[in-house]
Amino acid sequence: MTTSADEASIRELIEQWCAAVRRKDYDSVLKRHSANMLMFDVPGPFQSEGLDAYRKTWDLFFGCNAKEPITFHFTDIRTTAGSDVAFVSAHGHCYTPNDKGVSEPLDF
Repeated sequence: MTTSADEASIRELIEQWCAAVRRKDYDSVLKRHSANMLMFDVPGPFQSEGLDAYRKTWDLFFGCNAKEPITFHFTDIRTTAGSDVAFVSAHGHCYTPNDKGVSEPLDF
């Protein structure tokens, strides 16, 4: 695969993951993560080591009583893909509609 094809595949994985979050589909959210993963993310605790700890962050996220539909996507996606490893950085967006239907940042 070429670098641009690798990057396109990575972007597709990110979009599938975002769609799973919007559906609150735990299995699909966790499906492509390694059992011994290390993640730095919000909401706190900011470090999750292992898949079970990472799943608990989604319990917090999905339990925040946000109104539907939740907006969850990434912009400024930057990928670096090699033959056996890839890195991604991005700006994440999590919003929920307020009482007037206007999107506001999700409050954890």
